[in-house]
Amino acid sequence: MLNVIKIGGNILDNEDALSSFLSAFSQLDGKKILVHGGGKIATEIGHKLGIEPNYVNGRRVTDADTLRLVTMVYAGLINKNIVAQLQSLNCNALGLTGADGNAITAKRRFVEDVDYGFVGDVIAVNGLLLKQLLDAGITPVLVPITHDANGGLLNTNADTIAQEVAKAMSQYVDVSLIYGFEKDGVLKDANDDSSIIPVIEVNDFDRLVADGVISGGMIPKLQNACSAIRAGVKQVIIGNALQLNNIVNGEKGTVIK
Repeated sequence: MLNVIKIGGNILDNEDALSSFLSAFSQLDGKKILVHGGGKIATEIGHKLGIEPNYVNGRRVTDADTLRLVTMVYAGLINKNIVAQLQSLNCNALGLTGADGNAITAKRRFVEDVDYGFVGDVIAVNGLLLKQLLDAGITPVLVPITHDANGGLLNTNADTIAQEVAKAMSQYVDVSLIYGFEKDGVLKDANDDSSIIPVIEVNDFDRLVADGVISGGMIPKLQNACSAIRAGVKQVIIGNALQLNNIVNGEKGTVIK
């Protein structure tokens, strides 16, 4: 089983949490791929450089200055810090943007009501490249910067990258896609951390949204999960990134199947 694991800002923004997660990640048996987002670090550095964030409907607009900023922070500072920590834990990691080895190509998002700028939607994942790295004992650490095959870079949603990578790798091996965040799983009641839904059937997703059980930012995450299952990914688990071993062992988190 190949584990494709995605982490976000709740881990990246906390040095102790990141260190704890990477320690657990490095000790996982078998092949694994890590996908990380950007957290608040790009915003903080942007403030110092006079680049203020612009959000529309909760999504970051990526103009030319912001693209340079997130490339510098995501692909440089954050990614290389993660890779260096994994090397210290005897996990031979290699940081990759979508441009490296032609790992992930994307196209600039079509402009409808809002122009999100240099934001990319994934076209293809180079699964053979990732397989060759894994077979060589190397753990890919993917950053949410893709390329358009015409010399341009694009800012791409990390949840989507994780889903597309899992789908691409499922042609070679059984894949478990894990979304690590700050909660112990998908909750029936957002105000009750103990109200974890242990299993969500893909066919029940629309009903759960209509009933208001699933709402807000959890909707796109579960849409990605359902898309992955339909494309052949063995299982998707959403849970607390700091309980990684328990998630992998099937003891924690919400399983989507």
